[in-house]
Amino acid sequence: MGNAISPCELIQGIGRSSLNLQDIAGHPALHRYVQEQSQSLIRIYEESPRLASIFATQQRWLLGHVGLAMHFRRDPNDRRKDLTVSRFIEVVHKNAVASRNTADAFIKEMLHYNIAEYVAGGDGRTHPLQPTAATIERFTGWVTAHLRTLDHIDGGNRLARFLERPDMLATLQPLVADGLLASKPVREPNQTFSLFIWLNNGGIVMDWLMSGINPDHAGLERIPTGVVSIGDFAKWLKLSRTHLSRKLRTAEELGSIGWLGQRGNSVMWVSHGFYEEYMIVQAAKLAVVDSAFAACFSTDRRVPPPPNL
Repeated sequence: MGNAISPCELIQGIGRSSLNLQDIAGHPALHRYVQEQSQSLIRIYEESPRLASIFATQQRWLLGHVGLAMHFRRDPNDRRKDLTVSRFIEVVHKNAVASRNTADAFIKEMLHYNIAEYVAGGDGRTHPLQPTAATIERFTGWVTAHLRTLDHIDGGNRLARFLERPDMLATLQPLVADGLLASKPVREPNQTFSLFIWLNNGGIVMDWLMSGINPDHAGLERIPTGVVSIGDFAKWLKLSRTHLSRKLRTAEELGSIGWLGQRGNSVMWVSHGFYEEYMIVQAAKLAVVDSAFAACFSTDRRVPPPPNL
């Protein structure tokens, strides 16, 4: 039969370069594609709200990525590279993602809700950890949603190639984590986006707002969403109505959201500026994923970790 050409080699032969933020942000149909992506992420949330809470705020989202990257980069022959509580705390601290106490509390919560688990003997500080199978499955859904969006943008076939080689997740995810930690647009978004990323389930709040927008209205100064009742919105998100209302009030004071009629009981709109903030962050994330994909599938070997991971 001869030597088969792997998906990695095929991409290398094509010489496809990854899309950058400007390429993605400037695509005329980006909103439609990101809207589909948001709907996919919302379905992941609805299927497993507790597991989706890993990515509920930007900080937790980055903590989750750091933990997964450390897991995938472990070396079976070198226990010093295992994902342990102490190593996780140290890496999180070095990358300025969170305080040591926050990192420790995050790991304890992941263990408590069976999002991560111990895999070997030892005391509580040196036990190796690993994400559970359900965690890997849900994260794979996150990856496929973003690869599908990138394929829509340039007509590529990243998703098909990834599905042919799902084992490459172990190489792809650490590169995504590296890119997210290094991305200024992701880690230092503009004002309104920053307001929501510190809200519990803030990422889902924004995904829900944007998923209800008619793509044909994206150019308006005040873009109608699908949200009418704050109470129903808070209930679906399992958030305190008071807490959500407070955040929405702050966003309203910034001119980023408002209502077409009575406050809290009519269709909510988002400003064009807020919409643009959201889309820039999505474009930055997609650029990170595409760069990681191009690097991962241009060679069929594990990529060494950067100094802090």
